[in-house]
Amino acid sequence: MFETGSETSGGGLCPLNINIRRLLRRMLLALAGLLLGSTCGASAELKKRTLDAFQLYVQLTEARMDGELSNTASFLYLDSLPEKQRRLWEEELAKGQVIVRSLATRQDGRKIHVPDGLVHHWIAVVFMPDVHLTQALTVLQDYGRQQELYKPDIQRSRLLSRDDQRFKVYLRLYRKAVITAIYNAEFDIQYFSMDGTREHSRSYSTRIAEVEHPGKPEEREKPLGNDRGYLWRLYTYTRFEERDGGMYMQVEFIALSRSVPPIFAWLVNPYIKSIPRDYLSNFLKATRRDLTGAKTPEAPSGGDSR
Repeated sequence: MFETGSETSGGGLCPLNINIRRLLRRMLLALAGLLLGSTCGASAELKKRTLDAFQLYVQLTEARMDGELSNTASFLYLDSLPEKQRRLWEEELAKGQVIVRSLATRQDGRKIHVPDGLVHHWIAVVFMPDVHLTQALTVLQDYGRQQELYKPDIQRSRLLSRDDQRFKVYLRLYRKAVITAIYNAEFDIQYFSMDGTREHSRSYSTRIAEVEHPGKPEEREKPLGNDRGYLWRLYTYTRFEERDGGMYMQVEFIALSRSVPPIFAWLVNPYIKSIPRDYLSNFLKATRRDLTGAKTPEAPSGGDSR
């Protein structure tokens, strides 16, 4: 039903090669910024065929999730890994690493084509020693505090309403990586208790508006679905499991953005795809730091996600 992206290792490079790689990366990022500004600066329209294909992708992905949630042996992604790889993951997680991987849902073994759109599908896991499920839920459901805990990715946060375990939340999202994008976003979030040690939640964006001239008198929102197209939909699926002397937290992230012209895709798409990976890593590091008081170690070069 789904597959992971390839993994890479960053060992064995001499300082000269590392410096050359960093220089090339800066040059490529600068070029990506120019291309994004010229090719994606104009408005893009979210079309029905794009949204329909994205919803099919989500539907098939959630069907896979439903199967996992009904089986206690596959509650966490790492439980489905071959034993050797699972042990490696557990060792890295025990050291405080955040593991991030790309995923891809397929239909009958075939890639799901999303016309004029790009699906971003990632999964991230962190382990927090000596943390209990109730502690984590208390922190994560304090939505008014998220602007402090997850800055600068979240600039403003506010709880709009609550009905038992269903929350409606406003977030101002910020991302600067060559190109700056700011959004006023609203989410419908529901938590589902499974037993005393496991819980999961689903969060669906209900409104995402790109903001022009933020913080200035002329600040305004661009029309919904008719903006630069960097973020049209954002769905997250979180699982919590208390075991091994602490708590695992897993976030699966599915987002929709515009596609770019094929001539530029080889350079621009990797940059666009890196944004959710970095967001997930920052989010879980901040959560772990707040709940444990421990700094999350940096991943080795090239190691935590690809």
